[in-house]
Amino acid sequence: MPDILNRYATPFVTGFFLISLISGVALFFHVGTSAFREMHEILSLVLILPFVLHVWKNWRSLLNYFRRTPFWIGSAVSLVAALAFAWPALTGSAAGTAGGPPPFALSNAVLKAPVAEVAPVLNTTPDDLLAGLKAKGFTVTTTDEALSDIGTKSGKDTMELAAALVALAK
Repeated sequence: MPDILNRYATPFVTGFFLISLISGVALFFHVGTSAFREMHEILSLVLILPFVLHVWKNWRSLLNYFRRTPFWIGSAVSLVAALAFAWPALTGSAAGTAGGPPPFALSNAVLKAPVAEVAPVLNTTPDDLLAGLKAKGFTVTTTDEALSDIGTKSGKDTMELAAALVALAK
């Protein structure tokens, strides 16, 4: 096992780090998002194993870093930088984060509206939307009911409700 660690730990850390670096930069600049998003997320997780092997292989050397001030300063600065990006989303204090990302906040706002108000947005009439929801298995009695209440009352989740609404749009 030690021979495998010596031969492969650092090359795999380097390879997966480069993949994470390149895909992360591409995602930042919105280049090839559909090609890079899943690659970045999954292979960044795969990077954990070679990282652990690399740490295991170099443990004695790393212990020397842990005893030095630059390690602790670098760690503290990294933690502060991470918190600076995460804090607004965690506390809901950033613009557009109170209801989640803007597309989700918009979707949630639409789903809180009654059938009568959403129907024109879907290019249909309130009565046609009501009938269409009933045909798709939703329990709905009036056009004054909020869509989210209809979904809850019908025992269906938000995705099922949204899919039904999109299918009923003209």
